[in-house]
Amino acid sequence: MRSLPLPLALTARLTPVAVLACAGWALSSAPATPQASATGHRPAASAPEPSSSAAPSAPAATAKAYTTASSPCSAVPASTVADLVPGAKPAGKEIPSTDPTLRRTCSWNALHGYDYHWLDVSYEIGDSVQEAEQEYRQQVDKKGGGGSVPGLGDSAYSAVSLSTEDKQQTREGVVVVRVSNALVVVTYSGSDFDTRKAPGTDEINKGAIKVARAAVGALGGGQSGSGSG
Repeated sequence: MRSLPLPLALTARLTPVAVLACAGWALSSAPATPQASATGHRPAASAPEPSSSAAPSAPAATAKAYTTASSPCSAVPASTVADLVPGAKPAGKEIPSTDPTLRRTCSWNALHGYDYHWLDVSYEIGDSVQEAEQEYRQQVDKKGGGGSVPGLGDSAYSAVSLSTEDKQQTREGVVVVRVSNALVVVTYSGSDFDTRKAPGTDEINKGAIKVARAAVGALGGGQSGSGSG
């Protein structure tokens, strides 16, 4: 019986949430003081204008729809885990976080025969929609080479890459989704330690997108009273 190579060392792929910052509305400047006329007299002060209505509230697009991160380990159906990560425990394993209120990650991985698969699902809650948009763009720029995923969240991006280490191939798919002020990041990879080949691009990409759709659907656990923006 042939010996089974050990799985490759896998490093953390998800970047921490950017430092949260709040932006305030700029106060409008006071009206300019009337200049004196050619005679040296200042014009009589006009009656004060009626006060305008209260300053407009922030646009609906900036409202926070999510205040806490949902449980990522309960976001993926057991049948999906069994299909994409054969041999893994359906419950998954949550990764310790410095702030579980704002960022939570769950992982599933297993060696089934000679096939090794790894799945990560991460929720990141931003302080505003603008902050989530900025983090989304940074994630997308860092991946590159992929494309948008229509009909998933407010914006979604998918990319697949192939790496080789010691003649062993690993193919990894990453899907980043923004829903209002929340980010969903899915990472799905696979290797075959018998053939030293990796699963096909289509297999990895479709698997990652399937999990991302399930994870977006499970975001409601951290939803506030406002809409999803």
